[in-house]
Amino acid sequence: MRVSLQRRLSPVVMASFISATLPVHGAAPERAQARSMAVTQYGIVATSQAVASQAGAAILARGGSAVDAAIAANAALGVIEPMMNGVGGDLFAIIYDAKTKKLYGINASGWAPKGMTVENFKAKGYKAVPPNGIDSATVPGAVAGWDALHRRFGKLSLAEDLAPAVALAENGIAVPETDAENWADATHFADSPGFASVFLPDGKPPALGQIFRNPELAATLKRIGQEGRDGFYRGPVADAILKVSRELNGTMQADDLTEFQPEWVDPVSTTYRGWTVYEMPPNGQGIAALSMLNIMERFPLSEWGHNSQKTLHVEIEAKKLAYADLAQYIGDPRATQIPVAELISKQLAAQRAELISDRAACHVLPSDLTQQLSRLSSETTYLATVDHEGNEVSLIQSNFAGFGSGVVPSGVGFALQNRAGGFTLEPGRANTLRPRTRPLHTIIPGFMERADERIAFGIMGGFNQAQAHAQFVSNVADFHMNIQAALEAARFTKITFGGCDLQMEDGVAPDVIAGLRQQGHIITVLLRYSQAMGRGNAVEHDAATGVNYGGTDPRADGEAVPELPPF
Repeated sequence: MRVSLQRRLSPVVMASFISATLPVHGAAPERAQARSMAVTQYGIVATSQAVASQAGAAILARGGSAVDAAIAANAALGVIEPMMNGVGGDLFAIIYDAKTKKLYGINASGWAPKGMTVENFKAKGYKAVPPNGIDSATVPGAVAGWDALHRRFGKLSLAEDLAPAVALAENGIAVPETDAENWADATHFADSPGFASVFLPDGKPPALGQIFRNPELAATLKRIGQEGRDGFYRGPVADAILKVSRELNGTMQADDLTEFQPEWVDPVSTTYRGWTVYEMPPNGQGIAALSMLNIMERFPLSEWGHNSQKTLHVEIEAKKLAYADLAQYIGDPRATQIPVAELISKQLAAQRAELISDRAACHVLPSDLTQQLSRLSSETTYLATVDHEGNEVSLIQSNFAGFGSGVVPSGVGFALQNRAGGFTLEPGRANTLRPRTRPLHTIIPGFMERADERIAFGIMGGFNQAQAHAQFVSNVADFHMNIQAALEAARFTKITFGGCDLQMEDGVAPDVIAGLRQQGHIITVLLRYSQAMGRGNAVEHDAATGVNYGGTDPRADGEAVPELPPF
């Protein structure tokens, strides 16, 4: 069995080997990661499930674009990982178009129904948005996102893109390891309308290796393939959503569905050690990753060493400062003014960096928002695709919490998301619940480029995501790791906004953890490759050589699968 350098040497010593790498996708003098990258002059699809990666790669082999492959892989993941994502959830994507050499962003996050108001919720006795049930469900945006992406960048028909997912839903999937573990938590939805008949075969979650079929979802996907967005937001699927909403005293109306449109946006960016790093603008948390990088750039991390005590202390403190601004200012820019340029400015970062001392700061976030934001979690899937022309897609899609709201409309095979949980009922906040607005979103795709190198990347997991993005970028830019090593490297995460508590994988050296504790950090050490650190994927295109690279996180069951050439 191969033993990686990462497991045999301390992180500081390991970083000295990795730093010797010249191109970011090159090989270190000794093996710097447990797995190899996928390397090919053809396309690559990297997802959290090998079968979904194969679905996308098959679409590439049929002449599909990177967008066609992303739609195919995303739809397949909705069959394989229904607790994580599906047509009942939302979607964001960053797309690189090789012909125009431009980046495009699409925000396909759904809005609150026009009848979903603070007054309505208070009349029902809610003190906060409920964590599940029909009143946690906003309009699903994913299908509108697929439709818009396909119309602009697709080469094959939408029905062709969805065909692999249809086949998986009809014929069944053998439940993988991580999904069997995550599915086991679904029993609390046993009494939720429609849930058990679809997702609890024989009255219980399917076990590892059990064949799970979802013919109702197959029929939904066929309808979407034939009719595009109208196959979801109108007709039988929409009728089923509206019916269950009425039965449960929800607020969803027909025009909430038919009038929803995704939004094409320009990604926002900052520079970091010669790379330009892109994130989606609000209503997502992406600007927190950019703010965090701007603060980190003020310190000589490469001199201090990868995952050294000094480096980690700065990264952890930068996270707290960036997330404090996230909590204070981020909401739907169509409903509230958000100072995006100021939040990701180098000037603000310089001021924030001066607040970092040798001691852990435990009171950065305003206390009145700590409880609301800390309870947000995420069940999400991220994927990255690249085709032989160098087009790339960084796509993330989610139900929010496991199986979202837990509400399954009759006959459609999917659960509605619970994204309304991203709102607060407190008046006057950037993210206060308002009709037809979008909540604060955790899910964010990432992208970075330097000269001829372009990397589409993302790491899932609620409010883990922005801090994980910053760590990935630093691994590449400060420590010259290739994309596979950058995904595998031990990470920390701090999901809560207040206090000094955080989690850290045991790949970080024990003496480093001990030193951080002496600085006031309250650290829970998790096993290596913990799902709590998120599950990431990445693809890279080298425009100078035409070669593509793919990496996938060992914290999931995924693969980076290359496209087969014609034969």
